[in-house]
Amino acid sequence: MKKVLWIIVAVLFIVVLIIGFGTWFIKKEFKEDDPEFVLQLIKEQADSKNVALSIVHNGKQLADVNSDQPLPLASTMKIIVAIEYAQQAAEGTIDPEEKVSLQELEKYYISKTDGGAHQAWIDSLNSLEQVPISEVANGMIAFSSNANTDFLINLLGVDHINDVLIQTELSAHEPIYSIGGGMFIPLTIMEEGNLSKKEALKVLEDMSLDDYRARANEIFKNWNEKPPTSEEKKESASALDMKFQKIWSDRLPRATTSDYVSLMEKLNSKQYFSKETHTFLDPVMEGLMQNPQNREWLKHAGQKGGSTAFVLTKAMYAEDKKGNRTEFAFFANDLGTIEQMQLTKKLNSFQLEILTNPSFRSKVEKILGTSNSVNQTE
Repeated sequence: MKKVLWIIVAVLFIVVLIIGFGTWFIKKEFKEDDPEFVLQLIKEQADSKNVALSIVHNGKQLADVNSDQPLPLASTMKIIVAIEYAQQAAEGTIDPEEKVSLQELEKYYISKTDGGAHQAWIDSLNSLEQVPISEVANGMIAFSSNANTDFLINLLGVDHINDVLIQTELSAHEPIYSIGGGMFIPLTIMEEGNLSKKEALKVLEDMSLDDYRARANEIFKNWNEKPPTSEEKKESASALDMKFQKIWSDRLPRATTSDYVSLMEKLNSKQYFSKETHTFLDPVMEGLMQNPQNREWLKHAGQKGGSTAFVLTKAMYAEDKKGNRTEFAFFANDLGTIEQMQLTKKLNSFQLEILTNPSFRSKVEKILGTSNSVNQTE
């Protein structure tokens, strides 16, 4: 009996030890305040071409890692949609105060595909049934609603949105297309050809990127006449297993951090776009300034991030009250699940150190600057 009791005590001790170690490990590995982790991960992953980083501070390049390597943008591309929204509002092409019913936005919403972003935005509206277009744009950037993005793509015109890429000289930026349209491609292919998932996957793998974009835009265009039913949306979301999600993620618009840091410089200067455009753009892009603590030391700041199961991206610009300007673009693709989770937690602390700590900026420049051998693609 004593032997059995000792065994039970020993087992319980081991279980407690494992739980304690696991708790310590999680707190250590996933703590948010860890800019050094981000710095070292970028250094270690640079040769894989799966990470890219560009940082400019007061006009000086601090970091330049794989800055010409095109990588999927995920929701960071919504900055381009926001710019076109602001330009059309400034020109009077659209009225940012025009009301839009939430029912109209529902047409573009595919449940369980956006990490709860759209519903979080809806919940923030306090039971409103209509919102101005300006609030739709806010929901696209602040909450990263894909439904709001597709609504604005339809309203503004995808060709006009892609004209922004030419206007801002983003030479490596691939065309933007409907997010939801891309998600519906697997189900559409299966239904049209009566194909299994395995057969549809092969068709998608063999499909050129141009054909893929065209198919996404065609599906999206048809929604104006025949919106997808709730059942069709449910079937589409169910069809998106991890293999289909990988294709969808890989075929999202790609760009380089070099392109996006140059775009951040344009936004930060307040000179590239008209004053009227900034009147509508800044309230959408600069949600950071709603925080009173940020207003204490920042003149202005804006950012947009994005993620899929495989991608993590962020672009940011800021000017502090001393006149120091910083532009930042970070893209990552195909990292391990743990690494991506860690980066998601720690990236903000890395950005904050870049903005506020001169010695950390010097360290980043020394390790990841233009003189380093880890930088450019062949």
